[in-house]
Amino acid sequence: MAGNPTDFLLMACHITGVYDVNRNTTLEPDDYRLVQEWAESVAAAKIKGVIFHNNLSPKTCETYTNAYVSFVGIDYNPTFNPNVFRYFVYRDYLEKHALETRGVFVTDVSDVVLVNNPFEDQRFINQPSAIFCGDEDKPLHNEWMRDHAAHLREQIAEYAAYENRFGQDTLLNCGIMGGHTSVFMGFLEKLCALHERYNANNKTAYTGDMGAFNYLARTQYTDQIISGPPVNTVFKLYETERTDCWFRHK
Repeated sequence: MAGNPTDFLLMACHITGVYDVNRNTTLEPDDYRLVQEWAESVAAAKIKGVIFHNNLSPKTCETYTNAYVSFVGIDYNPTFNPNVFRYFVYRDYLEKHALETRGVFVTDVSDVVLVNNPFEDQRFINQPSAIFCGDEDKPLHNEWMRDHAAHLREQIAEYAAYENRFGQDTLLNCGIMGGHTSVFMGFLEKLCALHERYNANNKTAYTGDMGAFNYLARTQYTDQIISGPPVNTVFKLYETERTDCWFRHK
């Protein structure tokens, strides 16, 4: 997939001022340090990167914008928690830029770092129908996911059957996902439709992003999913010296 570096895109969201259920805190509004490592790793690889944000100051954005990484202000919609709202942001942006984007990844911004350019890897190039994503060293059927998916289980009639079918399969992690734009755009649209229909009224302490992502990936894309090496390091092992994967996820 040789081409201009601007054909490829990495996106991340940094939404602050809203209680973060995963960190049990509210992030400071204008703290560039939380996105710095992501931004620097993307710029070092000379890939186009976009950080969507709702509270970074104009000065911060101007200071850290460069030839590769830019900042785009957004209006946060509290109908959805930040973990879910980001997918609508990515979908809307990609809809406007799909024709000029051949490959795309969307990732967490504060705990994911780019290690190697995925778009130059033959394993990406030669698998145009794949959905590449992160994963965890545990099965889908685990206590956290059972709690996380309580709301979706009540909303989606087939959800419990899906959990039983794929319970022993690897838990996929939506902190890293991407693919060739022609396929990934459809995946994003379906993911947003799931959240619009089933997750807008989620009043639980869990965001539902992992539940909806795994449900969609396993039920509609199970033969197209590629996770683990070369996509991601082992989640939460903090493998800072590892250089054989595209992304390091904690």
